[in-house]
Amino acid sequence: MDAAAAQENTAAPDTLVLPEPCSRVPVEHADFIRQVLDRVGDKWTLMVVANLYGGLMRYSDLQRSIPGISQRMLSRTLAQLHQDGLVTRTAYAEVPPRVEYALTPLGASLNHIVASLIEWAADHHDEIRRHRESSGAAGKR
Repeated sequence: MDAAAAQENTAAPDTLVLPEPCSRVPVEHADFIRQVLDRVGDKWTLMVVANLYGGLMRYSDLQRSIPGISQRMLSRTLAQLHQDGLVTRTAYAEVPPRVEYALTPLGASLNHIVASLIEWAADHHDEIRRHRESSGAAGKR
């Protein structure tokens, strides 16, 4: 073991040396940053952000635009994104009630990342499918 590895292994937990890009994350922020990554990396969050990038959407239109999302999951995802300041929610006192959602500037700043992930998945799905089939994991998630 070299000196750097030995130092890393003996460092106190708050001075742990992490590989790039994790080394830029202060240890005291690591849990919160993992929570943010869990939120923005969630499949439903990705789909909501991608769909809202086009502008305001009503709840029902948003639900129709995201195949497979349940009403409960869409409501939960929108509430979490609103809580984190990524989505605005505007309710109108009308009959029937109308609610519109839009990305905040913070939420819109995710779009290039979301679009890249979706594009990557679309570009490589055949290759990944072949690997799953050859490993016997085709039906597994």
